Amino acid sequence: MAVFQAFRCIHPAPGLEQEIAALPYDVYSREEALAAVKNCPRSFLRIDRAETQFPSQVDAYDERVYEKARDLLWSMVEQGEFVEEAKPAYYLYELTMNGRSQTGIVGCASIDDYLSGVIKKHENTRAEKERDRIRHVDVCGAQTGPIFLAYRQEERISQIVDTAKEQEPMFSFVSEDGVGHRGWRIEGPQQIWALSEAFWSIPHLYIADGHHRAASAVQVGQLRRQSCPAVTGEEPFHYFLAVAFPDTQLQILDYNRVVRDLNGLSRAEFLERAGESFQIQLLSERRKPDEKGTVTMFLEEQWYLLRAKPEIRTSDPVDGLDVSLLQNYLMGPVLGIGDPRTDRRIDFVGGIRGLEELERRVHTDMKAAFAMYPTSMEELFAVADAGLLMPPKSTWFEPKLRSGLFIHGIGRK
Repeated sequence: MAVFQAFRCIHPAPGLEQEIAALPYDVYSREEALAAVKNCPRSFLRIDRAETQFPSQVDAYDERVYEKARDLLWSMVEQGEFVEEAKPAYYLYELTMNGRSQTGIVGCASIDDYLSGVIKKHENTRAEKERDRIRHVDVCGAQTGPIFLAYRQEERISQIVDTAKEQEPMFSFVSEDGVGHRGWRIEGPQQIWALSEAFWSIPHLYIADGHHRAASAVQVGQLRRQSCPAVTGEEPFHYFLAVAFPDTQLQILDYNRVVRDLNGLSRAEFLERAGESFQIQLLSERRKPDEKGTVTMFLEEQWYLLRAKPEIRTSDPVDGLDVSLLQNYLMGPVLGIGDPRTDRRIDFVGGIRGLEELERRVHTDMKAAFAMYPTSMEELFAVADAGLLMPPKSTWFEPKLRSGLFIHGIGRK
């Protein structure tokens, strides 16, 4: 069973939500983060990316950066820009993009569930990225960016959510990218108990996005367990901030590939080699692939449809993914890209940017682009249930959860 509980939330004071809410820290370069903070001085990015408060020569991982993030966060609490609730509650967070809405429950998941596998993963994490967020969470004494969880829809939870949304929202705004954000509080003891009990019947939660944030929060919790003289199990550091969404409301976008060269092959040679594993068809216009097992490719001003031949398809949860078929039968053997995580000849473009961005990259710094058919939630669950990991850059979730709307304090040192 999954433990997902109410918590004492720190959230923006009423009316400040839109000014404070920010996209996740890792979608910005340092220059982009600095520009965003200049345009919106209350943006949570100045806490999530506190190097924006220093000259460019100060390293982003300097200890002063983490201390600055801590000071900024708690000064905003002291000044009333953030409200620290006295009692535990759940919250709802609804995001609406292009007329499509998804509503998640904001609560705290157990680090023990993460360690035992009740919370399932589908991606590897990198130690250097974890170290940054470990220091950020530990020094700040707070988890500032929620982990994006998914669960298989449960009717009792849906009923509780629908009833709670009949109230007036605690905030409602549209961010600069056109995404709508609304939030509600669930604070009645009976509703809290009913929601906690409903989650106990769920065998697994799945990390959809935020693997590094989750791993970092868990490691901070373990460090604090070791350093705390008398652990009761009730301390907030045993849990991490998350927003849990039913799978039926989630949509994974394509995560596309662009390559710098054809590994010394001419176009004709490349197409001949690619044709060993894929049926290739000329297209009269740009288009996305419309079914599993297909990829569309832009090469030398021409779009192509690549359809995986039956002999390379498989029911294996990892090897059968479209991103795996492309990597195992074209990127690796034909283009010589053995490890897409480290090879600088390949780059990745989120589907939110559209096919025009793929063409732009080919016209500027790349040779060819590959538009993928999106990985499905069923495929993500199958990989995680098998205890396996997806290839890098397999999933792109939109809309992105905003940081700063819900914060989980774990105790200042």
